[in-house]
This record gives sequence, structure tokens and C-alpha cells, in this order.
Amino acid sequence: MFNDDFSPAEDTLSPSEKLEKYSGEVDWSYLRPHFEAGNMIYVDPCLDLKIAGIAFTEDDQAQVQKWLKCGDLVQPCELHAEHWQKEKTQFKAMIVRPFILAQPLEK
Repeated sequence: MFNDDFSPAEDTLSPSEKLEKYSGEVDWSYLRPHFEAGNMIYVDPCLDLKIAGIAFTEDDQAQVQKWLKCGDLVQPCELHAEHWQKEKTQFKAMIVRPFILAQPLEK
């Protein structure tokens, strides 16, 4: 689990350091409220989570749109949520406000 509280000290961190600080392993119960709010983005395991986070941080809309178009990034639906709940899926997650990027961990 990671801490999603932001502090003034965060202003001294580089974008890459911020991504590391606000990353961690979580279970579906942590992500479900973010999914229900429409803020969760599924990151396919073929894509490096940190690279995706950097693209969001830098507002690289062209790259994000490319990943969305090819399915490497997906806004999950209820079928995904049901599957993750049933399988008790664990994720590596990263906060990139207002989103939380999530990638399933290998079993």
C-alpha cells in the first residue's frame, strides 16, 4: 500500500521521484473506489507503468491517445471489476492526479 497524501515537501521531488513515491502494490479493494469514480486507468502489462505515468505527468496527449487506441490503456468496465474481485487480483498502482494507473501483478 502507498500513501496518497501530498505534502509541501513533494515540490522538491522530480516528476520521476513523485511517481515512485506514489506507487505501490495494492489489492482490488483499494482500487474499487477509484474505478467507481471513473479515475482508474488499466495499464496493459506490455507497457511499463512508469513510462505511462511519465506520459500522463507530462500531459503527452498524443502518446496517451495512441495507447488508448491500441488498447494498452483502458478505462475499465464493470466486467473487469467483477473479474478482479473474483480473482482477488493484486495490482501495481501509481497516482497521477486525477487518475490512478493500475497494472495487474503476475501471479
